[in-house]
Amino acid sequence: MEWLQQFLNFLFLASLLLISTTAISDQTPKHYVVYMGNSSPNNKRVQGQIPESDHLQLLSSIIPSEESERIALIHHFSHAFSGFSAMLTESEASALSGQNGVVSVFPDPMLELHTTRSWDFLESDLGLKAPHYVTSKTLIQHSSIDSIIGVIDTGIWPESPSFRDEGIGEIPSRWKGVCMEGHDFKKSNCNRFYNIEATPGSNKTQIEASKGSPRDSVGHGTHTASIAAGVYVKNASYYGLALGTARGGSPSTRIAAYRTCSEEGCSGATILKAIDDAVKDGVDVISISIGLSSLFQSDFLSDPIAIGAFHAEQMGVMVVCSAGNDGPDPFTVVNTAPWIFTIAASNIDRNFQSTIVLGNGKYFQGTGINFSNLTHSKIHNLVFGEQVAAKFAPASEARNCYPGSLDYNKIAGNIVVCANDDPTVSRRIKKLVVQDGRAIGLILIDEDNKDVPFDAGVFPFTEVGNLEGHQILQYINSTKNPTATILPTTEVVRYKPSPIVASFSSRGPSSLTENILKPDVMAPGISILAAMIPKSTDQGSVPIGNKPSLFGIKSGTSMACPHVTGAAAFIKSVHQNWSPSMIKSALMTTATNYNNLRKPLTNSSNHIADPHEIGVGEINPVKALYPGLVFETNIKDYLRFLCYFGYSQKKVRSMFKTNFDCPKNSSEDLISNINYPSISISTLKRQQKSKVITRTVTNVGSPNATYTAKVRSPEGLVVKVIPNKLVFSEGVQRITYKVSFYGKEANGGYNFGSLTWLDGHHYVHTVFAVKVE
Repeated sequence: MEWLQQFLNFLFLASLLLISTTAISDQTPKHYVVYMGNSSPNNKRVQGQIPESDHLQLLSSIIPSEESERIALIHHFSHAFSGFSAMLTESEASALSGQNGVVSVFPDPMLELHTTRSWDFLESDLGLKAPHYVTSKTLIQHSSIDSIIGVIDTGIWPESPSFRDEGIGEIPSRWKGVCMEGHDFKKSNCNRFYNIEATPGSNKTQIEASKGSPRDSVGHGTHTASIAAGVYVKNASYYGLALGTARGGSPSTRIAAYRTCSEEGCSGATILKAIDDAVKDGVDVISISIGLSSLFQSDFLSDPIAIGAFHAEQMGVMVVCSAGNDGPDPFTVVNTAPWIFTIAASNIDRNFQSTIVLGNGKYFQGTGINFSNLTHSKIHNLVFGEQVAAKFAPASEARNCYPGSLDYNKIAGNIVVCANDDPTVSRRIKKLVVQDGRAIGLILIDEDNKDVPFDAGVFPFTEVGNLEGHQILQYINSTKNPTATILPTTEVVRYKPSPIVASFSSRGPSSLTENILKPDVMAPGISILAAMIPKSTDQGSVPIGNKPSLFGIKSGTSMACPHVTGAAAFIKSVHQNWSPSMIKSALMTTATNYNNLRKPLTNSSNHIADPHEIGVGEINPVKALYPGLVFETNIKDYLRFLCYFGYSQKKVRSMFKTNFDCPKNSSEDLISNINYPSISISTLKRQQKSKVITRTVTNVGSPNATYTAKVRSPEGLVVKVIPNKLVFSEGVQRITYKVSFYGKEANGGYNFGSLTWLDGHHYVHTVFAVKVE
């Protein structure tokens, strides 16, 4: 029994060590955000509402005097909302969270970047042309009206031709921002940057002025900004691919770039500071192609984007966010607060193909971007990763081309076929593995991501689905000396079907609440040509004889988000008095559910897409100018949402500095009743008589109009609209109606359908998602 006693002693010592380590960790200062709600009771853009001294005094009340150097603010929020960030221990953060006026205290999170033809496709090739009552004169007349987009991202490359400002007038007088200067950035370029060297989890207090600049060193911010509001640039291309005229959605709109992110990610506290500054500066729309990981989503009062967007929306500033790139799994969508416009990604009618030619003469069309010098005239040996495994490497790793799994002597000079059974090893890593082994090229078998062309630079690369992959492997096993070649990429135009949902686009329902339908809409996000920083540091990325390109082709919901941002800015320039929720409603209720084959939208698996993938559909910016009816979601809707979600009345009042009373019978299922442009019901019991949802619409079209309801619902789900006719007049601009759902005979799980209001000119389309149990 001596061994047992030794083992127990070991466990005892280990537990003491764990307790000691935990205690030390709890007392190590870390970067925390202290959120204190609304800064202005009257909800107007007023500078400097809360003095820094008030927040410093609050800090001094909980930080020991012997550590007075920590009584300092890293960020101070005082325009759109109140709060600060500082270095705190866990116990100090806990003490602060109980202070009067403090809504929430949370560790500064690290957020992720959700990284021409697209606008032509949206406005013409889908058949989404302007209605007869929208004239070209109307569009041109309003295109010069100044609006300002705030892009919170990795900065901007001001010399890009997409940001030329010839012909653009003086900066609007309402702009109150500052023009920051850097060692490589002129003050005349006029943008903001922040101290992004302090990352979440860092124990260093970096309050001194940053030595950086607003200049983009990553390319993400430059790309997204030009999609939203880049000017017309003729003969733009990516080394000859996607040749045409590049432009943003609202080319005359001003861009205010807020550099908050690096290649490693984005500090949540810094993003909060940027939102606060952007509202104070006078922007109309904020574009954020960033979000928390879907695996580590926090609630709304610990999410910096949700907090900042809540207050921005109340001050008339729309916040548009990417939905995330964690698809196609359900419950992966992020940025799901109802006051955020959440954007999924789709393709456009253009694809990039790279042809495989086998030694037996068979051809296969793969996808991918490569500028290789391989030709038909010379073929190379073809090997499968599993058959050229390194010594002691498992076959399962070798077939997936794990780092260290391949015998470099056996792949040198050959084309390697890799599988993608394990998506944890990215396409980029697989390419680097075979490239490091001096292979000639890579054929990747990957059914899930074949819709998203991978940019391999000059390295021969192409990607095929399982069917083609199976035939290639059959060929390898059928001959002693299999051979192949991979041809350089060619562009496929008028690609059909499109749009389809991107495989990577994060799916709903939201993991926080299923009673708000998310994502909201879909927009182009695959292989988008837009401005890029001229990088020459990536070995093998620039074709021989070329200079680094001023444009790049990128994919992600990061690219979809600024498409909607540009559309929203365009609508704002026409309807300057419209609130963010009215613009959002206009883009949602006019979205299309059909592709360029005039068939229902599909996903990358060729199945009909549902609203948890596409929201209400693909945006149609021109039709959204005149939607007929809009759903106005006001502050009371959002405050009720917070109550229904489960936040205490005290917290809700602290957020908005109001005496608002939560409804007595607050429960999460009541979230479905906030006045949103779509309907989602998380639970409809079969034994229920029915569930009734209320909506109110505002007439923004002809003052005398009559709309009739048209319902499309799946078999077994009974949907009734009361009244089924809405009659507007000069004295009646708003009408409330009810929609009842009865599911006794419906299929279990989610049932999807739509309610459309028609007046002969407008189609006001509302999508619903109802889960029957």
